[in-house]
Amino acid sequence: MAAARPIGSASGALCWQLLLTLAILTFACDACKTVTLHVPSKLDAVKYIGRVNLKECFKSANLIHSSDPDFQILEDGSVYTTNAILLSSAKRSFTVLLSNTETQEEKKILVLLEQQTKVLRKRRSQEKVLIRAKRRWAPIPCSVSENSLGPFPLFLQQIQSDTAQNYTIYYSISGPGVDKEPLNLFYVERDTGNLFCTRPVDREMYPSFELVAFATTKDGYTPEYPLTLLIRIEDENDNFPIFTETTYIFNVTENCRVGTTVGQVCATDKDEPDTLHTRLMYSIIEQLPASPTLFFMQPATGVITTTSSRLDREVTDKYQLKIKVQDMDGQYFGLQTTATCIINIGDVNDNLPTFNRLSYEVSVEENRVDVEILRVAVTDKDLINTANWRANYTILKGNENGNFKIVTDPKTNEGVLCVVKPLNYEEKQEMTLQISVVNEAPNFASSRSTGSMATVTVRVKNQDEGPECRPAVQIVRIKENVPVSTKDIGYKAHDPETNSSSGIRYEKLSDPEGWVSVDENSGSITILRSLDREAKTIRNGIYNITILASDEGKRTCTGTLGIILEDVNDNGPFIPERTVIICKTVMSPAEIVAVDPDEPTHGPPFDFSLEGVSDSEVLRMWRLTKMNDTAARLSYLNDPQFGRYTVPVRVADRLGQSRVTQLDVMLCDCVTRSDCRIPSPAKGLMLGKWAILTILLGIALLFCVLFTLVCGATGAAKKPKVFPDDLAQQNLIVSNTEAPGDDKVYSTNGFTTHTAGGFTQGICSTPGSGVKNGGQETIEMVKGGQTIESCQEAGHHHTLGSCKGGGQHTLDSCRGGQVEADNCRYAYSDWYTYTQPRLGEKVQQCNQDNSHTHAQDYVRTYNYEGKGSAAGSVGCCSERQEEDGLEFLDHLEPKFRTLAEACMKR
Repeated sequence: MAAARPIGSASGALCWQLLLTLAILTFACDACKTVTLHVPSKLDAVKYIGRVNLKECFKSANLIHSSDPDFQILEDGSVYTTNAILLSSAKRSFTVLLSNTETQEEKKILVLLEQQTKVLRKRRSQEKVLIRAKRRWAPIPCSVSENSLGPFPLFLQQIQSDTAQNYTIYYSISGPGVDKEPLNLFYVERDTGNLFCTRPVDREMYPSFELVAFATTKDGYTPEYPLTLLIRIEDENDNFPIFTETTYIFNVTENCRVGTTVGQVCATDKDEPDTLHTRLMYSIIEQLPASPTLFFMQPATGVITTTSSRLDREVTDKYQLKIKVQDMDGQYFGLQTTATCIINIGDVNDNLPTFNRLSYEVSVEENRVDVEILRVAVTDKDLINTANWRANYTILKGNENGNFKIVTDPKTNEGVLCVVKPLNYEEKQEMTLQISVVNEAPNFASSRSTGSMATVTVRVKNQDEGPECRPAVQIVRIKENVPVSTKDIGYKAHDPETNSSSGIRYEKLSDPEGWVSVDENSGSITILRSLDREAKTIRNGIYNITILASDEGKRTCTGTLGIILEDVNDNGPFIPERTVIICKTVMSPAEIVAVDPDEPTHGPPFDFSLEGVSDSEVLRMWRLTKMNDTAARLSYLNDPQFGRYTVPVRVADRLGQSRVTQLDVMLCDCVTRSDCRIPSPAKGLMLGKWAILTILLGIALLFCVLFTLVCGATGAAKKPKVFPDDLAQQNLIVSNTEAPGDDKVYSTNGFTTHTAGGFTQGICSTPGSGVKNGGQETIEMVKGGQTIESCQEAGHHHTLGSCKGGGQHTLDSCRGGQVEADNCRYAYSDWYTYTQPRLGEKVQQCNQDNSHTHAQDYVRTYNYEGKGSAAGSVGCCSERQEEDGLEFLDHLEPKFRTLAEACMKR
């Protein structure tokens, strides 16, 4: 295949930097400049390669001509390639002509430029021939214009192998566009290697094709490696730019600043990216309403901004824009698309509400409550049913007593004036109110605006009224315990028309204790019973009575007469907690607190004393110690017995008024008062039938348990005890044996032995009872005429077992229970002194034949290894620590301490 390398290059020709010289000619300014650009040897189509300064000539020139058709100069001086080219020389130049009109001289120059262009093309074709001569079977950049009109088949290039000089070479291709989709788009002539395209291609579907070319001989030999051919589809501006939406909707608030961003539109183009075909330009074609022009669109980004701050929603609340997008950087020959943009103007609170009238007059009857008397209307141009439109009304003046209230009707936005507190014609016949109105939202211009104001004149109408109970609560002072039939002024109501109390009748509605009566004509009260300030119905020293006053027209009012009962020292202090618990174990005294229902002036400090004569038992057993003004401590003397005592205590206040309180003192053996349990004597206790039945069932159950125990004890006396092998955690431990021992009886000093299988009966054991050792001997140690088995009286049985073959010795305790240490337990030294010589003699005689020779399984004496350790012996004859595990006795609950003390005394 003809090579496409630049002359004199071995590899990497695309990385070479070449010099491209542009000779710029202009007829307008008679200037000629030469610009040198450094570019790579391979350039793609529509590739930006540099920029030249045409400002000096552009002022008067409107035509731009290039002598080289492979390059294009734009009006801003940008230089682009028009086709994909491969520069083969180190330097290439072309001329740019700028002019205003095509003169005769210019036409001549244009002809010369065309001739020069033909020469350059011829020279380029010659260079390609030289390139082919230098290079064979190498990829040549190839391109096909999108949607080409042909003629088809369209020749693209020729592939050729150097081996064709020696062999007959057949050429073939494969890949997408040949034997893959799209099928049969390309083919190659087998003999010549000419590559053809059969039909137009859409770049948006197939941007490029990568084919593989093969060169083979007649006999199938492949003298060349498969050659990869890249065919690029050159883009054509055949796709219109398309907006992402047909209608854009944006929102902007009125009175916004100039340059405020309204929104951004966006469009897409399927043509080749980063080319003029996809370089889009946005613009606004039309605005409705047309005047004034308020919006501007950024051409490159599509961002819409405001150009004026005169947006007024109350004038125009919506604008419609017709927008356009055009490719080819907005040039007139570019493809374009239009869309619609709707801009909604948002409301701000730039209009204050104003009253429709500045003054109002209204009348209302006195004593009317919760009645609507006036509606005021306002006008607001802002958006309805928004915070900018809704009104807030305020009464600025004239409502110091709180008789009126004004609220907003949410439907009509009117201000509704109401009377919430009765008006009194006798006090004021006319009132003037000043009201203002503002919006819920702050004003756009000033947040401190007070809004519009109006004046409302309210005239009060007179009405025939009943009696008035004013003030509603009247107070009188009476000392408690005053004599019955004492009279007082009582309650007084008056007629507001005459301002007198004549003609008014009184009636008592409420008197919780029934202490007083009310005079029907004057309202005065009379004491019927003795007044007690300490009664439960008294609140803060005041006794309340409800009075009903009525006139001749049966109109009524209700008032309250509060009787302040002045305190008299008629109550002595007392002790509310009459049951006192003293824990004798911890010797803690009891605290008693006294209270006095009288006033503090008749109350503490209190004086505590024991009630009784000087030589009474109360004074000898108890003592009172004052703690503070209201409390004292009660403690006992002379170690009294546990039980319940009655102690009279007299408490006197600061004025000497006293009272005796009988205290029920419980002296307990406890640590805390909650542990005290002293049963109170039952008086006249009657048992029901269910209680009696429960007691009988308990007695029957107890007899059953006793009968079972007796039967079990009798069975144990008649039947030998068998100890299982799993009693390792009990007192009696069965030793392992390999075989039963010989039935022998050894009569030695201090030992009594019984034949294995017999019964052993100790001194402490009951007749007929014993422990049977299966296959073992029981050895009893006798000290002072008593065997160790005598400790069985205390519930413990010691045995020393001997195994004939195993040589294992155990000292076990029987299952009867624990042994008291001072009765049946021997010290280790006594045991050692007693058993060592005898055990040695016994062992010496054990298992000897007639020749006094020991058997082979005879137990040998251990070698001496030094003194014993501090831990003591670990042998089978060690002393058992029977008292281990009794620490819990030191932490008994209070109810067990009496039992523990009794045990310790024993």
